[in-house]
Amino acid sequence: MVKVLWNDRIVNEDEVRIGFEDRGYQFGDGIYEVIKIYNGNLFTATEHINRLYASADKIQIVIPYTKDVLHKMLYDLIETNEVNVGHIYLQITRGISPRQHNLPNPPVEPVLTAYTKEAARPLDQQKNGVNACFDNDIRWLRCDIKSLNLLGNILSKEKASSNGYYEAILHRDELITEGSSSNVYGIKDGVLYTHPVSNLILNGITRNVILSCCEEIGLPVVESAFTTTQALEMDEFIMSSTTTEVMPVVSIDGQTIGNGKPGQWTKKIQQVFESKISSLVSL
Repeated sequence: MVKVLWNDRIVNEDEVRIGFEDRGYQFGDGIYEVIKIYNGNLFTATEHINRLYASADKIQIVIPYTKDVLHKMLYDLIETNEVNVGHIYLQITRGISPRQHNLPNPPVEPVLTAYTKEAARPLDQQKNGVNACFDNDIRWLRCDIKSLNLLGNILSKEKASSNGYYEAILHRDELITEGSSSNVYGIKDGVLYTHPVSNLILNGITRNVILSCCEEIGLPVVESAFTTTQALEMDEFIMSSTTTEVMPVVSIDGQTIGNGKPGQWTKKIQQVFESKISSLVSL
């Protein structure tokens, strides 16, 4: 039976009890993170945990554990479930309180839940590339907060999936922001372009790893929004997330990007990304 982290205890999954007035259930009033596991080790755990606490601060949730304690609890959960390659999902809700829109006063105790999942890496798709479609970005204006409110993302992801696409690439007034569950990048004439960090995108942890990879391989980066038209004219296109890593996009809305295959810069980024994974595994 799978073990789950529930507040500060690791319990059987059937022992977890979530109150019907939990604000995460009623309002989506909470935050979350997904952290990759390679060979039983967390990848970029410090960065994910730092972002979790930053999201909590932005919506006035006080996490009742230090970062070091939370880090250890997550590793204990991985070891308990004996996960080799996969990910850990962690969420914190504001807690249980009689339903009202304003925040509980005095504050209530937040509720933490986390679980692990064994999952293979999408190596075939990384090698061959995936397709995507455009969709209007209908999400709220605080996408920098990794909150539980994901209806806009869900609707775009479903639109893509139901039409045979791997991902939806979102835009506001034709300016590309990010994917429904990813950050996105275009490469043109030896320069990588991606939307700057702002309230309109999530500052992805994998995004930051990719930008460091670009520095290592000498690929200039311009953090500037580009249009849907410019996206279709890119030589290469990439999406990224914790679970998809560095994923080439070879067509958008049925139009081929570049030569329809993962490009040379994309492959170089993948190679450096792979070396970072290998260095973690060798610890």
